[in-house]
Amino acid sequence: MEDIKAYIESGILELYVLGDITHDEKLQVEAMAAKHPAIKSELDEIERSMEQYAEHNAVEPNEQLRGRILNSLLTNLGDDSTFNKAEDFRDNVVTLPVAQPTNFYKYAFAACLALLIASGVALMNLYNKLQQSNTQLAVLQADKQHFANRVNFVENELGVLRDTTFRFLKLKATPKAPAGASITIAWSKERHKVMVDMANVKMPVNDKEHQYQLWALVGGKPVDLGVFDANPDSTDMKEMKTIAAVKTDAFAVTLEPRGGSINPTMDQMMVLGKF
Repeated sequence: MEDIKAYIESGILELYVLGDITHDEKLQVEAMAAKHPAIKSELDEIERSMEQYAEHNAVEPNEQLRGRILNSLLTNLGDDSTFNKAEDFRDNVVTLPVAQPTNFYKYAFAACLALLIASGVALMNLYNKLQQSNTQLAVLQADKQHFANRVNFVENELGVLRDTTFRFLKLKATPKAPAGASITIAWSKERHKVMVDMANVKMPVNDKEHQYQLWALVGGKPVDLGVFDANPDSTDMKEMKTIAAVKTDAFAVTLEPRGGSINPTMDQMMVLGKF
């Protein structure tokens, strides 16, 4: 079997199809093809491949060139002296070198495949490192934001504490609120400002359909000071709506539909406080 394979790979079958072998070699190829089906099959395949190559690369001459060649042939046929002997034509034939079978393409394909796999692994490692870097960056940004919020809260709290016009009031739970519920506010009648200490809001977390609403009772009438959410992560001082009154009877917080109400829902009053 190895001898047959070596014979096929020797290149003699291609030379046979091209007609570039001696008479003895031709007889040998035909004898081997008759004896071994594998050689006959390879020989047929080479013939088909060369026919397909010839058909694929054939060039149709233009009509002018065709006419010139035919006219030249007719002229030369009338003069035998223009023809060389068959031996002369044979002497001028240039035999094209036949490429021997090689494993170059197999090795090249294997090298390309190995390079592709290595590149894929490298890209995957790079992607994983990038994901880790993005995660670390997100954590750092979250820490930075938390730190910034904390600094902002401290600055606001210090500003309120340093401002002697602010007075602090703790609003305590009503029977509608859980025991221990409370909210601390800071009010400056000179600056007409009311601040809610969000870090010390001890209220049940409101749902998406409701918000807490702060009211000032002025002369027995409620004045809307805005809405807020009981967010356990809040650490700042939330500034509410300004209040023009220099005297208030009390402050209260009710639970209202999201966005607030024009008038307080009295049966939903959660905390209340008076100076």
